[in-house]
Amino acid sequence: MEKNGALKDIVILDLTRVLAGPYCTMLLADMGANVIKIEIPGRGDDTRSYAPFQNGESMYFANFNRDKKGITLNLKDPKGKEIFLELAKKADVVVENYRTGVMDRLGLGYEILREVNPKLIYAAVSGFGSYGPYSDRPGYDIISQAMGGLMSITGQPGDPPTRAGNAMGDVLGGLNLTIGILAALHARGLTGKGQRVDISLVDSVVSSLEAAPQRYFQSGNVPQRIGNRYAPVAPYDAYEAKDGYFVIGCGNQKLYELLCNKILERPELITDERFTTLPLRVKNNAALKEIIEKWSANYTIDEAVEKILAVGVPAAQIFDIQRITEDPHIVDVREMFVPLKHPVIGDMRVSGCPIKLMDTKICIDTPAPTLGQDNEEIFGDVLGIPAEKLQELKTQGII
Repeated sequence: MEKNGALKDIVILDLTRVLAGPYCTMLLADMGANVIKIEIPGRGDDTRSYAPFQNGESMYFANFNRDKKGITLNLKDPKGKEIFLELAKKADVVVENYRTGVMDRLGLGYEILREVNPKLIYAAVSGFGSYGPYSDRPGYDIISQAMGGLMSITGQPGDPPTRAGNAMGDVLGGLNLTIGILAALHARGLTGKGQRVDISLVDSVVSSLEAAPQRYFQSGNVPQRIGNRYAPVAPYDAYEAKDGYFVIGCGNQKLYELLCNKILERPELITDERFTTLPLRVKNNAALKEIIEKWSANYTIDEAVEKILAVGVPAAQIFDIQRITEDPHIVDVREMFVPLKHPVIGDMRVSGCPIKLMDTKICIDTPAPTLGQDNEEIFGDVLGIPAEKLQELKTQGII
């Protein structure tokens, strides 16, 4: 079972499904943890039924569950619970993303698990966390983006509230769950004891709002949707060129002056009373944007970006998915799309790991498991259950 990597001595029992939890355990597996994904016999993770499919197998599931072992286990059956408790004795971390209270009702909550393994870290992510008046509510990504405030500030002025184009609430929840687990592992090294890690998707989104609440606290005005602008800074927006849109990010006075002098060739804009300070540039952003787009209308996206970058001002093309997957920096150098051969899907590419450890290198080399793929190895080699007993458990629907 042992893998290489920064977490090669850590064993994780992964009860999660869909995205927030699997995203967390994917990162931990990429960093070398021995992740054992536990699924419902005959059905598995919900995302096994999520498109896109290739050869009848979900590429969605395969992307987020690489580098994990896969077993099936019915936690509602007394024998299944017994087996899980035996696995928990040998594990460092249990990760789950059921609705709050489900594990307690199964008789496998933290208080039970800590009795069999006081060093166990019990990590859970849910829509609203394990305590508070909303803790019993179900939570999906769109719920977290709605109640966490992200939808209220995303979109063009006058448009309806807009969900981010990816499952940002789930990804943020998965990242915070990963951070919490790593912190708890470090704390265990200091205290010798495990603990609970409790992550809320809504909390995660609220935390990501950065300065929007401070703008409200200061002014009493509720932040509105402002498109691609950034409330504290200008010019910091998307601008139109001959063939589409690109972005500029002038985060300070020096960059603004470079833009005026070297690109727009309009030094008088530096002392123009509408644009002399950041707050004034934000207030008069529409006028400034019009000036910049008169310049950019003469160039293609790539030409405009190249010219702006050449003088040291941050700018970038707005890549679509095709351009991302063909960009040599992202794909070849940063290895953000990794080729794998899946036993059913065949050749595919999974998203790379954004965490780069220079000494304990991250290696993505194992495709996601088929349902129950590693039952014999985990139950046989780890728990010592003989083959004939495993067949009996399978017949009974326990594994």
